[in-house]
Parts: sequence; C-alpha cells; structure tokens
Amino acid sequence: MLADRIEAKWIEAFCEIFERCAVKAGDTAAILSETQSRALNVHLAELALLRMGARPFHVVMPTPRNRNIVPVRSTGASEAIQRLGPVITALQQAGFVVDCTIEGLMHAVETPEILKAGARILVISNEHPEALERMVPDPALEKRVRAAAKMLRGTKRMRVTSKAGTALDVDMVGASTVGVWGWTDKPGTLAHWPGGIVVSFPKSGTINGTLVMAPGDINLTFKRYLTSPVIMTLKDDYVVELEGEGTDAAMMRAYLAAWGDREAYAVSHVGFGMNPAARYEALSMYDQRDTNGTEIRAVSGNFLFSTGANEFAGRYTAGHFDLPMMGTTIELDGVAVVRDGVLQDVFG
Repeated sequence: MLADRIEAKWIEAFCEIFERCAVKAGDTAAILSETQSRALNVHLAELALLRMGARPFHVVMPTPRNRNIVPVRSTGASEAIQRLGPVITALQQAGFVVDCTIEGLMHAVETPEILKAGARILVISNEHPEALERMVPDPALEKRVRAAAKMLRGTKRMRVTSKAGTALDVDMVGASTVGVWGWTDKPGTLAHWPGGIVVSFPKSGTINGTLVMAPGDINLTFKRYLTSPVIMTLKDDYVVELEGEGTDAAMMRAYLAAWGDREAYAVSHVGFGMNPAARYEALSMYDQRDTNGTEIRAVSGNFLFSTGANEFAGRYTAGHFDLPMMGTTIELDGVAVVRDGVLQDVFG
C-alpha cells in the first residue's frame, strides 16, 4: 500500500484555489473536518493558507454514527456539525470556511445559517489531491457556467432525449438554479472544488417521462459504470417503475427500497457538466476510497440526474443517487445545449 505524503505541487494547487476565493494575508479561515476526513487534504489546506499569510484554525468534529440501514455516499449533506451551536458560531465568524468534511456542507442543515452570517464556504470534495490538482481554477469556466445558469433560470421547459430511449420532460418554471465553477469570492456563498456544473431544482410535480441509463452511464453512489440498461418511468417527479434485468437495476431497486421512504424515489435536481478538464474515465483510475466522483459530475456534456432531497419542492430524505449520463440531448425551450453527449457552443 502506498503511503501519501505532502507534495509541493498540491500545496500550490490549494493556494491557487484559495487565491480565487479572495483569501489574503491576515484573513481568518476555518478548516472544518471530521475524524474520518481525508487527513492529507486537511493538512494541505492548512499549509496553503499559512503560505498565503492567512490565519487558519481547525474545527474537528467526531464523525457521527451512521443511523441508516445502508451505507451513505455522496449526498452533499454532511451531518458532522450535529447542529452544535458553538461550531456554527465559529464558522459564521471565520469569514472563509474550508470544508473538508466527508460529504460536504452543500446540503447540510446548518449551511444556510452559516452563509447568512456572511461566511463563504469552499467545499473541497473528498477526492485524492491528484485529482484536485488537475482541476485548478479556469477563469473561462466561470463565464460559461454563469451563462448556462442564466439560461436555465429563464427556461420554461427542459427536454432530455437519447438514442437509448430517454424521453424526459421537465417544467422549469420556478426552478432554482445553481452554477458552480469551482470557487467562491463573495460573502454568503458556497462553491465546491472541482467545479464546472450547473443544476436546477424543479418545483413539485414538474418531471415526467422515461429515463434510460445505458451501459457506460454511471451510478456515483455505487461508484460504478453500468454494464446493463436501467429504465426509469417518472410520474410527477417520482420514479414509479425501475426496470432492468442486470445487477445494476437490481442494486438500485434494493437501495431505494431500503430507505422505506417515498421521497427517496423523487427527483432532486437536473443539470449538466461543463468542465472540459473533467475526465469520464477518471472513476476507473482511483480506488473507491480515493474518489467522491465530483469530477464525473462535471464532465462536459453529461446529463446529471439526481434523486433524493429537493428543498425547493418541499422534499427531504437521506436517500440519494447521482446519475451522470453521457449520450443525451438536452434542449432548453427548443435550443440544444447538449447534443448526443457533446456540449454545444452556446455559452461563449
């Protein structure tokens, strides 16, 4: 087994992302982690902040017990803080929060309170730094992601189709859209590294049709490339049928049923990846403990479909699937922004 060590190139990569987050000499920065966090990333964050002249401090929480009956992966909803008031206060006052928790604070219950106080949060995805160093800031990506988010916010209808049989309609009126390019420099905002993703959280009762996952598409909860088709029928946001003869469909059916929660079958968000540096094959390059799959979410031209919690539709659940699909066509009010898995040149 290879032992990880600190590399100067990784400190430099962390410095680059923190510079994009407007960290300056003398700034206070909180490094939030838990006892099962990737220690290498926590250490790199500290060394990078010190190299920049910032004043970091650590908040380390015990990793809580998993009270669910199934393993939980890639939810983006860390439970590490456990609603502990002094921890929330410390993060509010830090100004800049480096989030090294396993699942990340994106959908954590404490995050709105932290952001409301003016703190900005950078979620460092639980990836090996070898992956992070390839995804350093790209100023051009910010412009494209902003343009895509603006287009989605003005879209009334999303239509997703594929040669495999997907035919999905999404009513986008009133949907909440988020674009993430990999860093945040404004108070009260959150971003994750790697970035290059735009996603929308539709209102309740807005998604209908058929979604077909073909071999080669990805179930990121299982960190697995599919080897057999999975066919989902959606009615008013909910997966009402999940068909397929192979192991992939059987595992998905079992995992969804294990929650005993209807909301686990509902749609969380829809969107697409925009990062040309993100590699589709990257999931095969790392041990499962060394990847959280954020790079796969950002692969340019994918359709990112997720089940689980959607606070904008009033749905809450711990069950979650992130399912990047690679060969779809995505149309926004009739304009193809992705065609057969290729991001179109419509965002500048």
